[in-house]
Amino acid sequence: MEAVQKDHWYFVVLLFLPFIKVAVQKNEVATVRLEEGMVLDCLCPWDGSLSLVSWTKAPDKNPIAILHPELGVNFSHRYRERIEFLRTTLMDGSISIRNVTHQDIGLYHCSVQTFPQGPWTKDIQVEDLGKAADTPPSPEVIVANTELIAEENSNLTIICNHQHNGSVSQALMKKMPQGQGWNTIGVCKKEGGNPVSENYSDRGRVVCADSLDVSLQLTAVMQEDGGYYRCIFTTDVGEQTTTVLLTVLISVSPVLIIYQRKKNRREEYRVKLNPHQRQVSIALFIISTLVFTFDTCKTLPYLLIRYALNCNTITFDY
Repeated sequence: MEAVQKDHWYFVVLLFLPFIKVAVQKNEVATVRLEEGMVLDCLCPWDGSLSLVSWTKAPDKNPIAILHPELGVNFSHRYRERIEFLRTTLMDGSISIRNVTHQDIGLYHCSVQTFPQGPWTKDIQVEDLGKAADTPPSPEVIVANTELIAEENSNLTIICNHQHNGSVSQALMKKMPQGQGWNTIGVCKKEGGNPVSENYSDRGRVVCADSLDVSLQLTAVMQEDGGYYRCIFTTDVGEQTTTVLLTVLISVSPVLIIYQRKKNRREEYRVKLNPHQRQVSIALFIISTLVFTFDTCKTLPYLLIRYALNCNTITFDY
């Protein structure tokens, strides 16, 4: 009896072992600061034989780097020559990324296939300068340093020419559409003493000056271009910001304007007539219509007789 109970206990353990392993793998997401040469650790905690390592990035989750112990490595086009597998140990799938940009911010997923214990995974969140990723802001009072007004389909340049206190190393331009959070649309920084721009805007072109002042050139302004624009300058004495509010006016077709004016005139004429005048006008219209109809019916027989008398006689030849 004891032997049967012992075998039953082993069977229960084996049955729940896969669920226990999955629960152990659900660790908290690690956070890494966005910086040049950043390292994303993916070191499998147990011993065994490594079969495959794959890295993906949300939200598309397409492989960006793959390692096979025998077949070698493979990288997606965007990360080629920027990612390197470190391989400090046999069970290490960690990578380093160089030539980083703000497009490298996001959630990375590492999957390590091992034998005999199976897969092991890890999630890593890369954030901007150690800060939390942009989220819809809590209620805040946004004060615009500059307010701009533009008409639809016009061209406009939004300039952040802030008076900096200190040496500027980087400038970010962000946009907050109505009711949404801040999104980075451009970055200005210096490489080799020259300004370099990174443009993430779908609606315009980000231009960087030598002083790292940022401007956004918009062509054929649309309603969606309206909202707040904020420039954040990173200096040796801290961050400094300037905010611009853009309001886009709706353009109205000239045909609609003419139609609206005519409609307003008709409405004004109706308003000028009091109810008594309106009733008299309607009565006169009805009487004139009846008189015209009566006269027409009275003269119709005479018109037919005159027409018959004036008709030519038709002659039949036999």
